[in-house]
Amino acid sequence: MSRFTSYSETLDYMFSQLPMFHNIGKAAYKADLNNTIALLDAIGNPQLDQKWIHVAGTNGKGSVSSMLAATLTQHGYKTGLYTSPHLIDFTERIRIDGKCIEEQTVIDFMNEIHETLDRIKPSFFEITVALAFYHFRAEKIDIGVIEVGLGGRLDSTNIITPILSVITNIGWDHMDLLGDTIEKIASEKAGIIKKGIPVALGPMREEAMTVMKATALVNKSKIYHDLPVDVGFIRSLALKGNYQQENIQTFTCAIEALKDLWFPLKRSLIMSALENVTQLSGLRGRWEIVSQNPWTVTDTAHNSDGVSFTMTQLQERYNQAFEEWKNMVIRNHSSADDVSAQPPRIRMIWGMVSDKDREKILQLLPKDAIYYYCKPSVIRGLDSKILAEEGREIGLNGTHYMDVKLAYKSALNDARPQDLIYVGGSTFVVADLLKHLGE
Repeated sequence: MSRFTSYSETLDYMFSQLPMFHNIGKAAYKADLNNTIALLDAIGNPQLDQKWIHVAGTNGKGSVSSMLAATLTQHGYKTGLYTSPHLIDFTERIRIDGKCIEEQTVIDFMNEIHETLDRIKPSFFEITVALAFYHFRAEKIDIGVIEVGLGGRLDSTNIITPILSVITNIGWDHMDLLGDTIEKIASEKAGIIKKGIPVALGPMREEAMTVMKATALVNKSKIYHDLPVDVGFIRSLALKGNYQQENIQTFTCAIEALKDLWFPLKRSLIMSALENVTQLSGLRGRWEIVSQNPWTVTDTAHNSDGVSFTMTQLQERYNQAFEEWKNMVIRNHSSADDVSAQPPRIRMIWGMVSDKDREKILQLLPKDAIYYYCKPSVIRGLDSKILAEEGREIGLNGTHYMDVKLAYKSALNDARPQDLIYVGGSTFVVADLLKHLGE
C-alpha cells in the first residue's frame, strides 16, 4: 500500500520528519556510514558497477561538478549529476544530462522504501543519496558526477568507488564538524581518495596540499595538480565569478585525468560545454546577474574564502560603475540636485545561517555600502535583527527585514540606475531570491 500520493506530501515528509543539515545543522551530521550502507543494501546497492567521479572541496565543488557533467554530456555520454543543496526545487539535486528527476520518480522511490525508512530511520541526506543512485541505475547512465555534501570521509556519498576523485580547495567552513585547523579539514576532505584511484587537486593552501599529497601517496593514487589551463577554456566558460579561475584549474586537472583514463575528449566539445554549462547542468547562483537596471548580482558564497573572492569582484565592478557615472555626469553637465549626479552606491541584501563564523565573514564586507539584512527561509536562518546589530557594531549600517523578498523590494525601491545591488551571504538567500524572481 502506498504511503505517499503526491509530490508535496512526499517532500513534506522528507523535509519535516527527517533530520536535514540545511535546516538543523550539526544535529543532522552522522559520524558513520552505517545508515547509508543499510539503505543501499535494502535497494540492491545501485551504486555498484557504475562509473563515478567524486567531487569534494570547500568552495567550487558545485561549479566543477557541473563543468565535468556538461563536458561528458556534450561528448554523448549519458551523465548523471548529483549536487546539493537545491536552490528552487528538490529535483534539481538529481539530473541526467541536465534534466531534473521526475517528481513521480521521487514519490515512487519513497513508497518503495517506506518500510525500510521505519526500520533504519535514515537522514534526509542519506535518503537523497540513495534516490540518486537508484535513479541513475534505473536510467542506465554511462557515468555519474557525485558532489560531496559535507566533508568527505564520512559523507553519505563516500560509499562509492569512483574512477576519479576531485578535490577543489580547502578553506574554513563547518569547523565544528570537520576540525579547527586546515590540516584537520583537509584530512576529512581527503577521505574520498581511494586506493589506486587518481585524484585531481585544485589550488589550495600549502598545509592542505601537504595532507592531500600524503594521503595520495599512502593510497598510491596518481595526482593531477597545477596543470596549465587552456586559454580557450577560460574564454569559453560562461560562469564569470572571479573564483572560477580556481575552478577552471581544478577542472583542467580532472580533464587530463579523464583523458588518461581513455575518455576521448575533444577540445572543441569541451569549450562548447563550458560555454553552455548552465543549460547543460542547471547550475545557478554563481555570480548570476539577474538585472542590469539597476545592476544586480547574486552569489552563493557563504564562507570567508568565497566571500573574499566575491567582494573583490564586487569592488572591481563598483570601480567600473563609478568611472561610467563620472563620465556620464561630465558628458551631461548634470546639476548637483539631479539624482543621476549622485555617485553610485552598493546596496547589500545580506542574510546568513546561525552556525557560520559571522564575525570573520562580516569583516570582509564593504563598509560604505547600504545594508538590507534579511533572514533566509530555513530553520537555521539567523534572525535579521541580530545580524543587523552585529553588522552595526563593525560599521555595516542598514535596516533589517523579515525575509529576502522584502529586503529585495526595499533595495529596488531605494536604488538609482547607477547603483549596484548584491544579494548573498547564504545559499538559502540566493534560493529565496530566485524563487521570488520566478514567481
